[in-house]
Amino acid sequence: MRDILPALERWYAARVPFGLATVVSVSRSAPREPGAAMAVGPDDEVVGSVSGGCVEGAVFELAQEVVADGEVRLATFGYSDEDAFAVGLTCGGEISVLVRPVTPESDPGFGAVAASVASGEPVTVATVVDGPAPRGAVLAVWPRTVAGTLGTTGLDAAVTADARGELALGATGLRHYGPRGERREDAVTVFLQSFAPPPRMLVFGAIDYAAAVARIGAFLGYRVTVCDARPVFATPKRFPDAVEVVVDWPHRYLHATDTDERTVICVLTHDPKFDVPLLQEALGRPAAYIGAMGSRRTHHDRLERLREAGVSEEELARLRSPVGLDLGARIPEEVAVSVAAEIIALRWGGTGTPLTATAGAIHATGSA
Repeated sequence: MRDILPALERWYAARVPFGLATVVSVSRSAPREPGAAMAVGPDDEVVGSVSGGCVEGAVFELAQEVVADGEVRLATFGYSDEDAFAVGLTCGGEISVLVRPVTPESDPGFGAVAASVASGEPVTVATVVDGPAPRGAVLAVWPRTVAGTLGTTGLDAAVTADARGELALGATGLRHYGPRGERREDAVTVFLQSFAPPPRMLVFGAIDYAAAVARIGAFLGYRVTVCDARPVFATPKRFPDAVEVVVDWPHRYLHATDTDERTVICVLTHDPKFDVPLLQEALGRPAAYIGAMGSRRTHHDRLERLREAGVSEEELARLRSPVGLDLGARIPEEVAVSVAAEIIALRWGGTGTPLTATAGAIHATGSA
């Protein structure tokens, strides 16, 4: 929804009804992740996508219908050998899409949710998908407040607790409850969509490779920070894709900076006086990815220096060095693609093997 938010805010502020379609579940080789959204507004204006083009026509019609009659709809699109064109997903996957009308009357908390998403304030939106509860009912959950209801006090309480847990992880997906929030029942299906702040990418070393990594990091949705101790190199002009450029000793900056399980740390200094104390700090804290640039000789020398500094073998095993996948990259932009490919592969459990050399499902079971 982040990508289509400006249009949704405009329609909502104008009190113009619109149909909002959200992917709530996927299986096998589905084209979009849960949370992918498409909306149809006034004059049949369309924003967003739920399948990359496969079923948009059918979803467009459903969105028109929900605006016309106010009824929420749940539709599943899959693949059929007999009639693949009509069903829509020739990739072999299956998606379920919840389509609901949005107006200030039907969803009075939407404006506050949109404002939070736009400003980076964490919020989870819980929506009833199926079961003995009002389909399309919405409960918005912030770290300290809530808005809306799913129909019963017990269900609201259970979902609020789970939503705050999911928000801490930035997770999105279906959850199942009893009619009054019973956790061991599956009568009511609720879609929890977390809008956590974008994950951070910390790039250390103000060099040409850092500029390319910062650029691709921003493209992938990271909030990029570039840090270097040399003020002549660490300037916003040299790193226009970074949200912030910091002049400080890298290890000192990282020590004073919060990281979490989604944070990416790229050490591109390849200078022992910078990268050894920096990696010593990085390897002892939460992060999704810690990569360091350098030759194999530099890597082995770095490992010995880190061991001498007291870094454990378990911590050293987290280090991705030399950084990136083997793509034969040479220039900074190619190296940035190599680094990004390794980050993506690590996140989703990919191997980096060309798909032409593999068989079976393109996406691992249970992935988006």
